[in-house]
Amino acid sequence: MPAPATHHTRLRHGAPTLLLLLTALATTLACRHLPPCHSTFPWDSLNILRDMAPRPPQPCQHQQAPFPFPDTLLHNSHPQQAAATARHILDNLFATLSAQSTPQHWDDQARHRLLNNLHRHSQQLQQCLTPNGTLSQGQGPRNRTLTINKYFRRIHNFLHTHNHSACAWDHVRLELRASFQRLHNLTRTMC
Repeated sequence: MPAPATHHTRLRHGAPTLLLLLTALATTLACRHLPPCHSTFPWDSLNILRDMAPRPPQPCQHQQAPFPFPDTLLHNSHPQQAAATARHILDNLFATLSAQSTPQHWDDQARHRLLNNLHRHSQQLQQCLTPNGTLSQGQGPRNRTLTINKYFRRIHNFLHTHNHSACAWDHVRLELRASFQRLHNLTRTMC
């Protein structure tokens, strides 16, 4: 008959689980004190976007967006997962607005302010992630990154198909505006 497990044996087997739980708790608490939880980032960004990108000189026909946002990304109850999703969206917004093909009637100084704002917020969100900048294992579907990349690839394809025209950029401007509102909802999950 085997001897009953000692207290030390049970502790040794439970230590990795406890360590994972404590790491997740510490990361979650770290996210709650970050400026993204207390900032007006999305609303400031919307104001800068409005200043940066006025409507084009000629009226544009706006139809249904050819790049619907994957709303499943917003249904997120884990703060670290929300931070990773928000950061990836921010990085893609940064890449889109960094393009040299932005319309000439856009205010370049306001665009640089918005890019700085996006970069700063992305760096703040980085603090909610594990030291290597990713989610720890078991914290969500791996296809979140692919879904976000696919969404932004559709935006870039739309711009390319329409030769980066002022009207195409106006359509994208409206979509970016909606993205900032979605980011607000997503970052509320972290706080």
